[in-house]
Amino acid sequence: MLRRLFLASAALLPLAAHAEVPQCRLPPQVSAPALPAPDGPRRVLPVAGYTLALSWSPEYCRTRLRDPRAVFQCGGELGRFGFILHGLWPEATPGNWPQWCKAAPLMPETLRSNLCMTPSPELLAHEWAKHGACMAGTPQGYFKAAAALVRALQYPDMMRLSRRPGLTAGDLRAAFRSATPFLPVAAIRVKANTRGWLEEVHVCYGKDFLPEPCADRGAEDGEPLKIWRGP
Repeated sequence: MLRRLFLASAALLPLAAHAEVPQCRLPPQVSAPALPAPDGPRRVLPVAGYTLALSWSPEYCRTRLRDPRAVFQCGGELGRFGFILHGLWPEATPGNWPQWCKAAPLMPETLRSNLCMTPSPELLAHEWAKHGACMAGTPQGYFKAAAALVRALQYPDMMRLSRRPGLTAGDLRAAFRSATPFLPVAAIRVKANTRGWLEEVHVCYGKDFLPEPCADRGAEDGEPLKIWRGP
């Protein structure tokens, strides 16, 4: 399964190789948190597709600049982030997904090496335990798969978009499509909070790891959208 991902992403990589934080500074060491307790039932289901969830970090950090639990992402210690990887989620059917499969422990170096992609040891541990263990045999394999998909994407100029009068969710989809030509707009889910500020962008994939239309597109194309740039 993961071999298909690498073959698919390898075909896309020449089009786009992008780092949101090109000068991310990894800490010399990091402690591995314990795997979290399940927050729902264990579901072992056949995987029918995947969702790559990207969080817009300035919006997340807007109220967490002094939160010690968000120090890596929001404190500037590693760098200033734009989009970060929330997680790679296996899907079964719309509204249903595998979760909380049997998960191997995480090693500190595995967490450390992925902090520039997901700048939170706790979030990395959560995503592996809840989602990753249902699609990969090891944490290294799971994060390698996620990184391959992330590297295949380019991102639009979010600062320019944030200043555009009358910005809509459709404008953001079109900007992603322009930056990453192989990505159809139907495969992009835009998630905004109740105040209309961008929180996440999800990219939907089929079982073959190629983009496919999202069952739920989140914000509709005509909905107004605001993008927080940070302080």
